[in-house]
Amino acid sequence: MLMPFLAQTSQTTRPVASCFGLNRCHPARNFGRYCRWWGARSKAIHSPRSIFGPTNGAPSSDIVKKRKIVEHIILLRAKPNISDAEEKDMLDYLYTSQYQMRGILTVSLGRIEGPNSESFTHAVFMRFQQKEDIAKFQSSSYYSKVLDEHVKPVSYGLVSVDFESEVEDDIIPLFRRGEDFNYGVEFMLLISFLETASRESVEDALAHLQKLIIHYSSFIVQATSGCCLDHMDSLYSHASVIRFPSIDDFKLFKESTEYKDMWTSKFHPVTERCLELHFVVDPVGNQLM
Repeated sequence: MLMPFLAQTSQTTRPVASCFGLNRCHPARNFGRYCRWWGARSKAIHSPRSIFGPTNGAPSSDIVKKRKIVEHIILLRAKPNISDAEEKDMLDYLYTSQYQMRGILTVSLGRIEGPNSESFTHAVFMRFQQKEDIAKFQSSSYYSKVLDEHVKPVSYGLVSVDFESEVEDDIIPLFRRGEDFNYGVEFMLLISFLETASRESVEDALAHLQKLIIHYSSFIVQATSGCCLDHMDSLYSHASVIRFPSIDDFKLFKESTEYKDMWTSKFHPVTERCLELHFVVDPVGNQLM
């Protein structure tokens, strides 16, 4: 959803570079064609370490009970003259919103590392129990006050993307608590597919992404994937959020031959738009704002 206070930064009027430099400017359309398949398949892979390595709080039995959740991504474009104090204030208020409102299971945020095709500067990841909780959050007076007083004055706007997924029904993976989640790198991947892409090609690309997550499971703390809600507003049909324990683990995954080959052979031929973002996670917001 494009927030009304920044209509001037509309995404629909300029070309968007794909993840490996392929420019496309076709309008987004028909995003729901592959969501049923993606939703069913993506639920098999969500917390690689709990499946292939340390339990990370998940049950040790072969059958792991899952819980449905909704992931909420907020992307910001901060003004060039934002001060360190203003940036910290903005991030602190967004982070501590989890202590002020019900329904928010966890929050992760930070300054985006490196350039990206949409010129976003900051990203926020929130996890909610259900779709209704996101609606309540976005319409709440508290969140509106945070936007009006601490976000809008120092940014050019906000774009949000939501997608449904599942995680182990256990406190640590659900709330992302524990040592593994205190630090690390959050990697966000947003994708939409060409209208002309065949169902088989899209399914094959998504399946290869999941296989790659499994292959690198020992370097991943948690991964969630799913179809975007309200995709006509966000312009993306599918999203994935992957938490790595360190920047070195992230680079090992992102710069691997397998990842590059996957994009070249599987995603580039069928991808209309793609956005890759990552930020370093540091503890913030230790006090209620």
